[in-house]
Amino acid sequence: MDHTQALENLTDVFRTVFDQPNLVLHDAMTAADVENWDSLNHIDLIVAVEKKFKIKFTTREVTGLKIVGDLAELTAKKVTATP
Repeated sequence: MDHTQALENLTDVFRTVFDQPNLVLHDAMTAADVENWDSLNHIDLIVAVEKKFKIKFTTREVTGLKIVGDLAELTAKKVTATP
């Protein structure tokens, strides 16, 4: 999986978690750009991403995420590394 594919697949997760069916993700997007993206929804988002892609993030990885592009890149890397 590459970065672009990860971003496309993450869009479905974001739309579900934030209940925004028309949400369009872009790499530079942050929590401030998405209505209702608070700390609680952030946890829900991370759990939903882990479930969808069958991967696990470490606490260090999650705290290092600053923009949606970081999440897409990390997701792509983990999916590719998963046997």
